[in-house]
Amino acid sequence: MDKKKLAAAISAVFACIKTSEEAAAYSVSGAYGSVPETCAQQPQIMQPNNIWGISGRQTHMQANSMIQLRMFK
Repeated sequence: MDKKKLAAAISAVFACIKTSEEAAAYSVSGAYGSVPETCAQQPQIMQPNNIWGISGRQTHMQANSMIQLRMFK
């Protein structure tokens, strides 16, 4: 009975490894355009458009939080 359990565990590990390798190969091939266009596209990471605007907003938020904490008297 122990040999059957061991064989089942080993085959489960190999199946898991094979699945992850196939997923990695699929994602790499998708980066080079060999995957058909009908497949769902992976979400793109959005980059900030205006760094100066983000910096200004951050400064205003920091000033507001300092006022709320009554840092200025």
